[in-house]
Order: sequence, then structure tokens, then C-alpha cells
Amino acid sequence: MIRWPEKNDPKNTSVHVRNEIDTKAPPENIWAWLVRASLWPSWYPNSSNVSIEGGAKDLAMGTKFKWRTFRVNLDSEVKEFVPLERLAWTAKATGIDAYHAWLIERTPTGAHVVTEETQDGFVAKLNAKLRPNDIHAGHQAWLEALSEKATGGLP
Repeated sequence: MIRWPEKNDPKNTSVHVRNEIDTKAPPENIWAWLVRASLWPSWYPNSSNVSIEGGAKDLAMGTKFKWRTFRVNLDSEVKEFVPLERLAWTAKATGIDAYHAWLIERTPTGAHVVTEETQDGFVAKLNAKLRPNDIHAGHQAWLEALSEKATGGLP
């Protein structure tokens, strides 16, 4: 279960998207690829210009980073970081206040990965009306690419 900050809880936001996948990749590999944000653009085409404060390659608790996704430049900060299990960050831009969370659960054959995002703000609402399936499709592509990379080994 995702641990939502009150203001980002799906019951308090205008946009909520949930995606999940079962993969043969172990949680260790999923985690390694997910926190190596500097490599996202090399395998997830909906991300670009990832810049982690301080020049780090990996995300950590409290890490601030800038990036572009869904045609929007975002300022993000990691708010939850439980290795091999939970990762979440805020994502802010003019008219967008988002919270993106990941949950990784070990299974007998690999892992079950859930990603959920909530958004509020006028741009978020407008995007949801004009492109109602964009976020869900983009996150599904992210999960599938993550599964493929992690099944192949560590970064």
C-alpha cells in the first residue's frame, strides 16, 4: 500500500493513476535501475534532462532532482526511500503538484511492482481532460522497460 501524504492522497487530488507489473527480475535489480535516475533517459524515452543535485547518479532520501517528462520540466524531491521496497518523490511545475510512488514486493518468481501518481493543479487537470490516457500509458511503458532492464541484470 502506498503511503500518501495527506494533500497527495487520491481522495484529495484531481488526478490518480495506478500501474503494476509482475516481473521475473529480483527486487535488487528493480531497485538499482529505479534509483539510478541518471540512466532513465537511456531506457525510458519519456524522460530526459535528468539532473541530480550535487551530481549524484542515484536517488537517495531527500535528493532533489530536475527532469523532463510528459513534455513538462519538473523539480522533484525524494520523500520516501526504503531500499528494495518503497520510493516516492514530489514533482512540481507551474500548475502541477504531483506525488509519484513506487512499491516493490518480492514474489516467488521475482517481483511485483506498483507505481502510482497523484496530481493537482490547473495544468494537471487540463492534461487529464485533453490527454486522459497519457500518464497511464507512459507509466506502463516505464514499468515494462524497467522490467526488461532489471531482468537483464544490474546497471
